[in-house]
Amino acid sequence: MLLDTPSLYFRAFYGIPDTITAPDGMPVNAVRGLIDMIATLVRQHEPTELAATMDADWRPAFRVAAIPTYKAHRVAQGDAEEVPDTLVPQIPVIEQVLDAVGIARLESPGHEADDVIGTLTHRATGAVDIVTGDRDLFQLVDDSRPVRVLYTARGIRNLQLVDEAFVTGKYGIPGRAYADFATLRGDPSDGLPGVPGVGEKTAASLINRFGSLEALLAALDAGETAGFPAGARARLAAARDYLRVAPAVVEVASDAPLPVADLALPSKPRDPESLVRLADRYGLDSPLNRLLDVLAS
Repeated sequence: MLLDTPSLYFRAFYGIPDTITAPDGMPVNAVRGLIDMIATLVRQHEPTELAATMDADWRPAFRVAAIPTYKAHRVAQGDAEEVPDTLVPQIPVIEQVLDAVGIARLESPGHEADDVIGTLTHRATGAVDIVTGDRDLFQLVDDSRPVRVLYTARGIRNLQLVDEAFVTGKYGIPGRAYADFATLRGDPSDGLPGVPGVGEKTAASLINRFGSLEALLAALDAGETAGFPAGARARLAAARDYLRVAPAVVEVASDAPLPVADLALPSKPRDPESLVRLADRYGLDSPLNRLLDVLAS
């Protein structure tokens, strides 16, 4: 089980009132929410391995170099991400809790959590469950392994299971074609422009006709006209520069450098003394006891 940790703690932050505080008054809604999410996920799905992936770089330079608008609307100042003031101090606490519990916490310099997930998925020899609220990771579903996404859009207790059939049913494309589809359609939430005038239906039609973005571009470069919906060929030709660089932005990495880590689900805390200090300082006794009970069982 691979956790898109930023996606989960943002969801916890916005889903739980910031009136949930530590003894000193510091909001700990994201911390408590994430701990309870992990307890629920482990109890319901019983993974044998677990990794909490993090953003070492939320807006990697290689993606910005390819498409400067990538996540530009979420920049607060300089290269810093716009994060609510009351969430910022909770992120180091989350990291300390994960480390003290013994849940593997992985990040890769110059990469996002998505890239860590893509790399761990690529390396995995068995089934993989990816927990995220980010549709970008739909590109990793693979029934043959199987790799599936547990999508949090409806809440952690009402996860949508995303496999190839879900992708086909939702978007009308082959189950493993989501990255090519998203490249054509674009994604305003990530500052990804897409091809102007090409929406979901046209993008799906093009993927179904040509099979992949690579094959579509080959047909475009060869001057073929068959198979392009009315007006689409001219729009694609005008967007050729974008289509040349966009796949490097949309596709998650499968080769991000990662430290050696033990992903085995811990049955007891790695650092009990630190965990007690964290529980006392931030008022985390109840959620941590729930998590530790689940892990022990």
